[in-house]
Amino acid sequence: MSSDFETYEQDFGTITADVTNKIGRIPKLSGEEKTQLVLNVDKQLEEVRELLEQMDLEVREIPIQSRAMYNSRLKSYKQEMEKLEKEFKRSRIAYSDEVRNELLGEDASSSEGQLIKLREERAHLLDNTEKLERSSRRLEAGYQIAVETEQVGQEILTNLHSDREKVQRARERLRETDANLGKSSRILTGMLRRIIQNRLLIFVLGAIILLTIILAIYFNLRGH
Repeated sequence: MSSDFETYEQDFGTITADVTNKIGRIPKLSGEEKTQLVLNVDKQLEEVRELLEQMDLEVREIPIQSRAMYNSRLKSYKQEMEKLEKEFKRSRIAYSDEVRNELLGEDASSSEGQLIKLREERAHLLDNTEKLERSSRRLEAGYQIAVETEQVGQEILTNLHSDREKVQRARERLRETDANLGKSSRILTGMLRRIIQNRLLIFVLGAIILLTIILAIYFNLRGH
C-alpha cells in the first residue's frame, strides 16, 4: 500500500509544480489564451483532488503503527492544495501591468477605479462560488452519512428480524418440549396406576390362595 501512496505523491509533485508555473503565467495573458490556460489549470487541479482522495484511501489501508506518518504527509499535501486553489483564484482576476495597459489603453489612469471595482466584484463572485462549493461538499458528505446510517439501520433491522425468528423457533421448541413432557407424565402416571393395580391384584390373589390353603387344612383336620 505504501508504494501506491508514494506513486501518488510523485504524481502530485509533478502536477502541482506544473500548476504553480501556469498560475504565475495567467495574469500575464488575456483573452482566449488566458481562458484556455485557466481551463487547463482547473482540469489539473481536479486531477490533484482525485490524487488526494486516492492517497486518503491508501492511508486508511496502512497499518495503524505506520499510519500517523502518512497522515501527516497527506495533511501537508492538502494544505498545499488549498494554497494553490487560493493562488489560482487570485490569478484569474489579476492582470499584469502590461495587460492592464493594453486593455485600458490611454484611459488607464481614468479607468483605474473601474478596474479595482471589477476586481472586487469578481473576487466577491469567486468567494460566493467557493462557499457554494463548500456547501455542496457538506451536503454530499451529509447525504453519504445518511446513506451509511440507513444501511446500518437496515442491518440492525435484519438482525432483529433474524433474532425474532430465533426466539419464535425457541418458543416453538419449548412448547413441543412441554407437550412431550406432559405426554410423558401421562404415560408414567398410567404405568404407575397399572403397577398399583397389579400389586393389588397380586395381594388379593395371594389372600385368596392363603385362605384356600387354611380352609383346606381345617377341613382336612376336621375329617380325621
